[in-house]
Amino acid sequence: MYKIRQAVKEDINRMAKIEEICFSESEAASLESFQKRFAVFPECFFVMEFNGIVVGHINGCIFNAPELPDALYSDAKLHCPQGGYQTVFGLAVDPQYQNKGYASALTKYFIKFSKNCKHKGMVLTCKDHLVKFYEGFGFIHQGVSASTHGEAQWNDMLLTF
Repeated sequence: MYKIRQAVKEDINRMAKIEEICFSESEAASLESFQKRFAVFPECFFVMEFNGIVVGHINGCIFNAPELPDALYSDAKLHCPQGGYQTVFGLAVDPQYQNKGYASALTKYFIKFSKNCKHKGMVLTCKDHLVKFYEGFGFIHQGVSASTHGEAQWNDMLLTF
C-alpha cells in the first residue's frame, strides 16, 4: 500500500537518489539543490512511500507568473510564497516502482494541494513523450519551451484552476 505525505528533511537523500536515477546528469537536481530548495520551500515537497520506503517524489516552488524560467532551478530565493502558480520542478518514481500509477497519484495529489492553496494554476516543462501524460490531467500544451535546462528540449505545460 502506498501513502503520499509531505516530505521531511530526512527524505532529501532518497529524493536526490531517485532524481539521479530518473534524469540525465545534466537534468537531475543535485543533493545540494534539493537541500537548498527544501530549506526555502519545504511545504512544496511531497513523497510517496510504499511499505515505508520512499519510492517517488514531486516538488516545485511557487512563482508569480504562469511560466517556469530556468533561473528558478538554480535560485531557491525566487520562490514567491504569495505567487499564483505552483511549479513542478520534478516528478520522479524509482524505476522499480514505475508503471503502477504512482506518478499519476503524485501528480493528482500535487494538483489538489495547489488548488487547496488557492493558486491560479500549475506550470511545468516536460519532454515530448510526456505531453499526453500531462494533458490527461488537464494541462494545456503551450508549445516548445524557451528552457535550455539540462541542454534538452522541453515543452511548456499550463494547468489553470
